[in-house]
Amino acid sequence: MDIRMENMMALQRDEATSYEVYRRLSQVEKGPANRDVLLRIAADEKRHYALLRTRTGRDVRPARGKAWLYVLLARVLGVTFAVRRMELGEKDAGRLYANYPDMEDFVGMARDEERHEQELIGLIDEERLAYMGSVVLGLNDALVEFTGALAGFTLALGDSRLIALTGSITGIAAALSMASSEYLSTKSDKEPGKRPVKAAIYTGIAYVVTVVALVMPFVLISNALAALGVMLAAALLIIALFNYYYAVARAESFRRRFTEMAVLSFTVAGISFLIGYLLKALTGIEA
Repeated sequence: MDIRMENMMALQRDEATSYEVYRRLSQVEKGPANRDVLLRIAADEKRHYALLRTRTGRDVRPARGKAWLYVLLARVLGVTFAVRRMELGEKDAGRLYANYPDMEDFVGMARDEERHEQELIGLIDEERLAYMGSVVLGLNDALVEFTGALAGFTLALGDSRLIALTGSITGIAAALSMASSEYLSTKSDKEPGKRPVKAAIYTGIAYVVTVVALVMPFVLISNALAALGVMLAAALLIIALFNYYYAVARAESFRRRFTEMAVLSFTVAGISFLIGYLLKALTGIEA
């Protein structure tokens, strides 16, 4: 089999898989308008597959595992995230089709892929994305403020259990404060489709989850400095996971957002660690 035929069959398999993914996503999506768009894209993918079959003369099975994975992503992280991940694949497929400019139907496929990207940009209006700003507020504040607080407590207190206790009390109080502030802010802004109570809940939950993840190393590890290192690694992981999700769902730059949040969090943690050291040295107080 020559390389050209291999490429065509690979494209054919991708189209079969994309059709299966979009078809299944349309079954997951509850909004009629969004479902219609997904079904139209699925129909295009099916047409592409049929066109490629006329070239290869062979039937190709879709990658069932990939289809299952995207449906799982849609159920867990939302259809928007799953579709945006598919969009990244669509860009790759468009570039592959562009390698065959001598075939008019292939060029047409490339144009279809570009159109899909545009349709997908404003595809889904999910509640979790409408409240993404509230989640960002809770996460950002918890990561920046709480990594700094725990770093300061580590030098000032020195005992892991005491740090965990103090940090938990501080974190829960801060979460309630942030949730209250988000409630009042949302109520004042009167943003369409955004409810103050839900915005407060999203902010509070994001803050509390982050607090639990950052305090846990001090609960499990007796050495305070070792726990601090694990906590900072956990903070970095949370920043990476959340910003990857946000970047895909919002079609923004992962590197820029990740770098910005990581630098802020670790700078504040470093300054707080230094302040804790200086206060301990100046006051002479030992925990």
